[in-house]
Amino acid sequence: MPAPLSLQALTEAAAGKRPAELVLKNGNLVNLFTDSLERADLALEQGFIAGIGSYKGKREINLNGLFVCPGFMDGHMHVESTMLSPAELARAVCPHGTSTVFADPHEIANVMGSRGVEAMIMAARGLPVEFLFEAPSCVPATHLETSGAELTAGDLARLRRFPEIIGLAEMMNFPGVLNTDQGVMDKLAAFGDMPIDGHAPFLSGADLNAYCAAGPASDHECSTIEEAREKLARGMWIMLRQGTGAKNLLDLLPLVTPRTERRCLMVTDDRHPDELAHEGHMDALLRLAVSHGLDPMTALSMVSFNTARRFGLKRRGALAPGYQADLALVHDLSGFKVEMVFKKGRMVANSGEALEFKSPAFDDAARQTVNIGNLQKESFTPLVKGNRARALELTPGQLLTRELIVPAPQARGRLTAAPEQDLALLAVVERHQASGRVGNGLIKGLGLKKGALAGSVAHDSHNLIVAGADAKSMLTAAQRVAQMQGGLVVALGDKVLAELPLSLAGLMSDQPLASVLEAIAALRLSARQITDLEEPFMLLSFVALPVIPDLRITDQGLVDVNAFNRVELFCN
Repeated sequence: MPAPLSLQALTEAAAGKRPAELVLKNGNLVNLFTDSLERADLALEQGFIAGIGSYKGKREINLNGLFVCPGFMDGHMHVESTMLSPAELARAVCPHGTSTVFADPHEIANVMGSRGVEAMIMAARGLPVEFLFEAPSCVPATHLETSGAELTAGDLARLRRFPEIIGLAEMMNFPGVLNTDQGVMDKLAAFGDMPIDGHAPFLSGADLNAYCAAGPASDHECSTIEEAREKLARGMWIMLRQGTGAKNLLDLLPLVTPRTERRCLMVTDDRHPDELAHEGHMDALLRLAVSHGLDPMTALSMVSFNTARRFGLKRRGALAPGYQADLALVHDLSGFKVEMVFKKGRMVANSGEALEFKSPAFDDAARQTVNIGNLQKESFTPLVKGNRARALELTPGQLLTRELIVPAPQARGRLTAAPEQDLALLAVVERHQASGRVGNGLIKGLGLKKGALAGSVAHDSHNLIVAGADAKSMLTAAQRVAQMQGGLVVALGDKVLAELPLSLAGLMSDQPLASVLEAIAALRLSARQITDLEEPFMLLSFVALPVIPDLRITDQGLVDVNAFNRVELFCN
């Protein structure tokens, strides 16, 4: 536990009556209260900023004009989507200036319930990046698919005992809000005194009013400027998202003006580890926004001070006496190349490298979460019941799907792939209860010419999802994922071409970042042998998500998510 704050020592250091613990000399300080730069020293004491001006310190570092910014904050992300443990994620993003992330442990909760959330909290303590979590509001995400757990309002309320829980995570069940479902209302009421994040794509008019009235006060799902403006006008915080799968920042950038910027944040939501390593984290979003005309001071507010205000963090996200000393020191305010990073007054990264720290252990219960029944090749080729079949068609560059009705490709009375038509077999295997249930379908848009892709990352219930050009490859890929207790696999026939083990809840690796990056590179290289897509696994992982407007595949078959009624794969 950190030593208790001595207000006397902090005040004396601020007044210059005693040397501060550390003084950063000759820096260009970014003042987000006045949108100005101030050439001055920064005195740090007990993890806080004592004063700004001219100071003497027990230790001094000459910054030689480096720009001192508040540490960067990601206002909405899923740790699980990085495929890294919290410790390795911290190691990856800390050198890029990130000091705080606001994480929704929704994915691991759908696999392990409350124990998964608690495991994530414990594995994130004491790291150079501060992880603040929100209680996941939608576990399961839908009653139409088998999840690994169910969290009631009472379960979520019990999570409030952890100081890291700072609110209720994205309320994806906006139909439940609009229909005043009692379970949904209870969850919102349990967190009525805390920040509640929203998730309401395309919601408008009276429905938007009702959703906001119930408590959700932010949205990261805006895809058009008109949608964002309406939600902003109804009091919502607008999160401009730039992740691996969904990239809305530039589309929404015109929303940000001197009148509106105080209610705007930049977030990543889902970002893969190779992008984090090679492009950066919030520093990458800063570069992108500023290169497209956004004022650097406004951009910095959107990854620090605005984020702190949205979540009610006092004395955070800016440089001022008494504020927490989370700092990102950069060479300029356009490239945002990070030189040094401080967390609570302690240097945690220097010259692009995280300084050494102790990594907490992850709960061993997370290592046994993939439990499937006995699969056969026939599990992926259901008997044909008609001449036509429904298929999911992917939308290029987005996570949306639409319904197609196609002639049912078949051989010996069973459904087959039709690579020449870009139609692949698709299956979701229930992996939480070893029930043996398999949902079958077709998918268009993966560009699969041969072989198969499989993974235990399949939003939001995270059953085992497989797409392939033939049943043999699909069986090989699925069985290997199960043997590894989670992961991503590329297979061809009875051979595994590449794999990334994800042994923590089938979602995250327990290996160092470098090992994960090496495995991802091998996956991509192998995937190019069988598909035309650069990033097939991100698309595949979201095929199981209820998306607008048409269909998704579940372990119960194809589902019409507009009406939430089960429909048959085959049609007359």
